[in-house]
Amino acid sequence: MEFLETNTENISNSNKSVSKTGLFLISVTGGLGLTLSIICLPFVSPAFRKVCLPYVPATTQQIKNVLQALQGRSGTLIDLGSGDGRLVLAAAKKNFMAYGVELNLWLLTYSRIVAFAQRLSSNAVFYREDLWKHNLSRYDNVILFGVQEMMEKIENKFIKELKNDCRIVVCRFPLPNLTPVKIVGSGIDTVWIYSKPISSLDKK
Repeated sequence: MEFLETNTENISNSNKSVSKTGLFLISVTGGLGLTLSIICLPFVSPAFRKVCLPYVPATTQQIKNVLQALQGRSGTLIDLGSGDGRLVLAAAKKNFMAYGVELNLWLLTYSRIVAFAQRLSSNAVFYREDLWKHNLSRYDNVILFGVQEMMEKIENKFIKELKNDCRIVVCRFPLPNLTPVKIVGSGIDTVWIYSKPISSLDKK
């Protein structure tokens, strides 16, 4: 009888131990899952918008082509969907007053940290804002790494908001209804250059 009672007590204690271990593992797993969800949300959420502008870092050649497209230019510059800020920082090093617009909080924070670390914070500024809502009328130069689905809509925004003599530099996809004044590079590194006023651009 004593043996049975001891056995029952041991089994009960063992079950309690397993139960505590299980709860601990569930808590840890749940916590990790929540943390990963919070980190990944800013990267995944663009897919739920009508026009998705994914984070794809510019290549070294693309940056070189963009800077070549900006030769002889100065003043203010904005990168629409600035990602990790590499184009804004490259432009700031060329003495532009450079701005970036980015919705992803992690990429925005990273961009600001790098700008601070490189002592470029005074002429490399980043905004957390929807690029469609950001007014472009004060900029002398605009950069966009776009996706095909957005190009006609952004073209209309450029026509409506950009001031005369603004340089437009687009990568990956050209503006659909306007003829570039110059093309730099080839393949995935192609950069199309447009210039305001729009009347100087030939309609296709």
